[in-house]
Amino acid sequence: MPSSRSALAALASVATVVTGGAMLSPADANPSGTGLVISEVYGAGGNNGALENADYVELFNPTSAAISVVGDYIHYRAGTGGSGGTPFALTGSVPAGGHYLIQMGTAGTTGVPLPTPDAGPAGFNMAAAGGQVYLLDSPDAITTTGDQSATPHVIDMVGAVGATSFEASATTQGATTTNSLNRNAAGADTNNNTADFTLAAPSPQDTGDGGGGTPTPTEHSIAEIQGTGAASPFIGDPVITEGVVTAAYPAGGFFGYVLQTDGTGSGDDATPGASDAIFVHQPSGPVNVTVGDELEVTGSVSEFGGLTELNVNAADLQDLGTPPLGGVTARSMAYPTTTADREAHESELIAPTNQFTVTDNFDANTFGEIGLATGDKQLWQPTDLFNPNIEPGQVAAVQADNAARGVVLNDGSSANYTSNASGTPLPWLRPDNPVRIGSSVTLHQPVILDFRNNLWEFQPTHQVTDDGSAVATFGDTRTPNQAPQAVGGDLKLGTFNVLNYFNTTGKDWIAAGHTCTFFNDRAGDPVTDNNCSDNGPRGAAESSGGTDLADPKADVERQRAKEVRAINTMNADILSLEEIENSVALGESDRDDALKSLVDALNADAGSTRWAYAPSPAAADLPPLAQQDVIRTAFIYNPSTVSLVGTSKVLADQSGNGQPFANAREPLAQEFKRKGALDSDGFLVVVNHFKSKGDSSPPATGDNANGIQGAFNGDRIRQAHALVDFARATAQADGTKKIFLVGDFNSYTQEDPLQVLYQNGFINQASDDPRDTSYEFDGMAGSLDHVLASAAAANMVSGRDVWQINAEESVGFEYSRYNNNAELLYQPNQFRASDHNPELVGLDAPFSQQASTVSVTATPDRIRKKKDTSRVAVTVTGAQGVTPTGVVRILVNGAQVGTATLSDGQASFVVGPFRDDGVQHVTVLYAGDDVTQGGQASVDITVTNGNPH
Repeated sequence: MPSSRSALAALASVATVVTGGAMLSPADANPSGTGLVISEVYGAGGNNGALENADYVELFNPTSAAISVVGDYIHYRAGTGGSGGTPFALTGSVPAGGHYLIQMGTAGTTGVPLPTPDAGPAGFNMAAAGGQVYLLDSPDAITTTGDQSATPHVIDMVGAVGATSFEASATTQGATTTNSLNRNAAGADTNNNTADFTLAAPSPQDTGDGGGGTPTPTEHSIAEIQGTGAASPFIGDPVITEGVVTAAYPAGGFFGYVLQTDGTGSGDDATPGASDAIFVHQPSGPVNVTVGDELEVTGSVSEFGGLTELNVNAADLQDLGTPPLGGVTARSMAYPTTTADREAHESELIAPTNQFTVTDNFDANTFGEIGLATGDKQLWQPTDLFNPNIEPGQVAAVQADNAARGVVLNDGSSANYTSNASGTPLPWLRPDNPVRIGSSVTLHQPVILDFRNNLWEFQPTHQVTDDGSAVATFGDTRTPNQAPQAVGGDLKLGTFNVLNYFNTTGKDWIAAGHTCTFFNDRAGDPVTDNNCSDNGPRGAAESSGGTDLADPKADVERQRAKEVRAINTMNADILSLEEIENSVALGESDRDDALKSLVDALNADAGSTRWAYAPSPAAADLPPLAQQDVIRTAFIYNPSTVSLVGTSKVLADQSGNGQPFANAREPLAQEFKRKGALDSDGFLVVVNHFKSKGDSSPPATGDNANGIQGAFNGDRIRQAHALVDFARATAQADGTKKIFLVGDFNSYTQEDPLQVLYQNGFINQASDDPRDTSYEFDGMAGSLDHVLASAAAANMVSGRDVWQINAEESVGFEYSRYNNNAELLYQPNQFRASDHNPELVGLDAPFSQQASTVSVTATPDRIRKKKDTSRVAVTVTGAQGVTPTGVVRILVNGAQVGTATLSDGQASFVVGPFRDDGVQHVTVLYAGDDVTQGGQASVDITVTNGNPH
């Protein structure tokens, strides 16, 4: 699932940025001269015969506007990739059409001095030929081999002859004492070092302003530096300002602090439209400032992906002591609802007055970020509420509401808590503090209104390194979700996406001669499959013998424990499953192998035969094997309460074309009835798993003209039409009008595919609680999973519930994130057993019966009066093979003479001797039990005076 950062970013409609550095973007080819490039590399400075006395790298700005290099770095590695040291931070800017000179190492005694460098010495001793030179927008580590032209953090790169890293290919020649590597005309950049560089005499050029790259600093207030627009009017300029430290981030990736004008925060805003605070980034050295101190700082102004900031070296600040006006007061205010109003308070210390609700926790497990929404409800998927083709204005209103209410609570860092090197427990999340979506939020401390990761964020005034309870606490909504809400009825029908449940693991696939890559835990142990060759498994990495030392249980057992707890607690009578292994697609002879393993585990946990599965259709009735997906749908049921009527059926296109389900799972149908009922009481259930919204291979087909329903919308529409035809034909053949369509439709409630089903008479059985949804994506709630009923089936429904055990939970509790963090969050319970919530409806299922068949015999049937007796044997057979229980009454000539209790449907009774001869009429009456109706039968016994034979 994509990082939820992208969602609230879309709501804010601003540029993408990352924390604690400069813009992250791959090295972009600039054939039209649209960005900063490395224009010259000279590595022979000071050598015997050198024309220049120092190694240097020259940058060129081919554009018509100055480009700031604040937040950028120069880095050098030897041709074979050996590290040349720490990336060197740059300052200042490169003028329009101008150059920027970086001295790479110390000057030697041979050659003429360089022009006054704009930066350096950077501490790199270059090879004469050039080696590998990188212009970076982050000091993060880089790849040391191969093509760097699309590597994150790399703005531009030059690999000289013999280098193991390059853009497309290394230069064909290396620099010498008399020649440097020079970029071809006008700064053209084709992302091919061979094509872009030739040898020429060294000609180092600086910015032309006497070195340093910046003019004399001027004094301004923070509000003046911020300005009233989206960007500062002083970008690239050096300034002097002063303010009070309101937040400090010496570690965690921000490497800076926040300054706010002394005396601000209370009373009327003296600078409406312009913020009185600014983030200060310190490029290098320890951040040694204290919250509450008044500082004077000198540095350059930049826009760090939309955040106005100062770039101030540690030596360029002066501690002024105690603030003369008493410091800064956190402004008590509602969270601004527009971008302009947020800009007017960017970086200010605020005390929000809103009520807040958790609306996103996907990145809590990775970056310590929690999406919030103002008010008492989370953000909503617009198309779960309104169809964009029918009500575009309503959809736009929901989008606007989401944009107005969304904000992210960060942890004061850019740390990734799931990296292999992370030994720090996550902020916020704890095994007993799940921070569920929908939970209420209480802020206990003022926060900084910040803009990072393309999002408006609340930053605490310091990095959170514990559970964060001093900053914010969260309501616990798990308690009322220990079991589904009561839905009534005689039977319960449910649907559950079981998150790629496979009992064939990636390690099994490798052992069978295939290949797999994995998602590993922080110890490097595989946990889940990433990509397995030959359309292999998609679930857990190991089935037994796991190597992680924290817990010897293997991955599939951890997943199974959660699925079993969820399903058995759900206590359905009929349950459809989506995303379970199609074992035959993995080479198994039994298509139901994985399904059996789950049923066995469920029954072992229940301690009885609580579950059975509906067997797959015969191979001849299935789609061709090459057309079947590696995941499938299935049914399990309670054999004590439910019986199958006939066999299951799959929508199978034996032509091999597979349309319209070539990229999805074909619908699976099965008729069910209450145990003991007539077949005519049966109802049809069809389970579905339509094509996902992800735009992947093969390319998406079908229309998505309104741009909001995801990729493959046209395919899902066609799948909905085919489903209707299949369901109706199957129901007609079965002789029922009661049809349920269930499963993961990958379509929100009001989107086009669901509209097809509504228009064909199927009624959505949404939860009785309108806030219940089955899925959370990009910080917004909606339902992809549905139960729909035909009119006749809808009359059976007694109640509806979406059991909120999965989608509202952090992914950190999932088996797939086992040991991702220093604190283990996994627990063998039902919470986060999947990423979809299960759904449940109660059914008042019909129950009709035929009369039980009663038969009776007498042995012997001819006896002597006053001497002989006859034993009457009774057999009662229930409808549909049900064994009757209860009592039968024995009558002779209309008068009851006794009773007998049925055992396995049978009983016996002795009659006689009789006083008179003649024919004695024996009648057996059965009134029925709770699953069978009654019946009766008779037999005659002849009584004689003499020998009966």
